[in-house]
Amino acid sequence: MRAEDLIFRRHALADGITDPELRRARTTGQLVAVAAGAYLHSGSSESLDAIGMHRARVAAAVVAHGGGVVVSHASAAVLHGLDIGAVNLDRVHLTRARRSGGRRTATLHLHIAPLDTDDVTEIDGVAVTSLARTVADVARSESLHQAVVIGDSALHRGVVSIDDVQAVVECHGRRKGIGAARRAVALLDGRSESPGESLSRIRMRECGMPAPELQHEVRTDGGALVGRVDFFWERWGVVGEFDGMSKYRFGSGQSGDIVAKEKLREDAIRDTGLEVIRWVWADLGRFDAVRARFERACARSRRR
Repeated sequence: MRAEDLIFRRHALADGITDPELRRARTTGQLVAVAAGAYLHSGSSESLDAIGMHRARVAAAVVAHGGGVVVSHASAAVLHGLDIGAVNLDRVHLTRARRSGGRRTATLHLHIAPLDTDDVTEIDGVAVTSLARTVADVARSESLHQAVVIGDSALHRGVVSIDDVQAVVECHGRRKGIGAARRAVALLDGRSESPGESLSRIRMRECGMPAPELQHEVRTDGGALVGRVDFFWERWGVVGEFDGMSKYRFGSGQSGDIVAKEKLREDAIRDTGLEVIRWVWADLGRFDAVRARFERACARSRRR
């Protein structure tokens, strides 16, 4: 979503459209407000999900605040195309490199913070904090779960490293939230491929499960690849898969065949002598049940 896709009140007035006409267009649903004085045609807005609408609000906020603002924090994560999990997108985040003038409303958080040259990049002509700076800012300001989801997504791309993120965090070592940032960054792992996998790692840690190996390749005794699994506990001979079946239910239109192939894949993994456990989104809120599932799988493995 670009600023060019928006209709701004001041431009409309300059073109001869009146405020009553704008109000009428909103009342009839022809226009949808995305921010004060910024609108989208209804046909454009209907196709937007929460992330798309946030992009529109970011574009409006950048125009409203003029030069010198940099899209940052969760808003920068959205523009970078990162997985954002359950981060609240009601508020647009911008940063200015000033000593004062920050403010926070229900729809905007204007941060005041130093910005080095390496902290800023450009996406579609808009100044945005770099991946490393974005992850560091999110780690300071969002919950641990949200910070790990976004940080894992950034690292998974392979264009930013954990060292890059740690360097940014330590560069601003006296800023608010630095302790939370250090805790979050210590948990990041770019091998996680989805928010569910990132959150699963946190839940495992919280409920005392041993740390697994991520994205392990299961092979036969002859070396043939059986499959790559989300989590693997070699000591106990247990494989863990997050939402494994639903990952294959959509996209091709041949869901039955895809689910059947996944079942065959799981059977092939079990044929190598490994136990397999699965969990879904609902289980992330009751992970003790997953731990019990894991312990039963360990016990079965020991009896073999």
